[in-house]
Amino acid sequence: MPYTPDLDRLLTPGARFADEHGAYVVEAYPVDDIVLPTGRVVGCDPLVCPEAEPFTVTVAPGSYPARAWVAAVLRDDAEVDRRVAALELVVSDEPTVRWELALVDDQDVSTLGADDYFGYGVDAGTGTLADPAALSVLEGWEYDQVEEVFIPDELPTAPVPGLITAVLDEATGANVVTVSSGWGDGCYGTWIGRSADGRVTSFVTDFMVVPG
Repeated sequence: MPYTPDLDRLLTPGARFADEHGAYVVEAYPVDDIVLPTGRVVGCDPLVCPEAEPFTVTVAPGSYPARAWVAAVLRDDAEVDRRVAALELVVSDEPTVRWELALVDDQDVSTLGADDYFGYGVDAGTGTLADPAALSVLEGWEYDQVEEVFIPDELPTAPVPGLITAVLDEATGANVVTVSSGWGDGCYGTWIGRSADGRVTSFVTDFMVVPG
């Protein structure tokens, strides 16, 4: 069956993972609310592909809290690194009972093989969950403007690596919240949480930092 991460465990403050390189302890940090004037959600590297398609699942337009789930990397019980393990857009506080892969229009889960998944490509080490209204503005920016806002001389490293927020559409308040994408470039899937009655609880991009 298609790959599905153990998000229930990953999205738990204090969750601890380990491999031969050390231990990973998960910390949760609220980031700026994400404004969705259209109720559509795009997962992408906004510095490379702001024109990415939105997911087929939508929510009511509004402003939603978001969390960055950061893995503190420990060796001999000392922190040696920290990486964003997941970015979560919180739609509802209802408990999540199941997860499904977020899809865009031309994707079909039935075509996936064992351990496969659909995700978005990252080439600038950056990920976001944002409304197309904000990303369409970013798409029209010149590189110098993108660099000034989203590529400072020194990116934040703590508590959330790469955290930058900017309002791109003043009329609606639509913004882009970026974080560093785990270990860097790659392909990262987004999963949608559902409550017992089927309502959307969250969108979560897994940056595949922790082992397993």
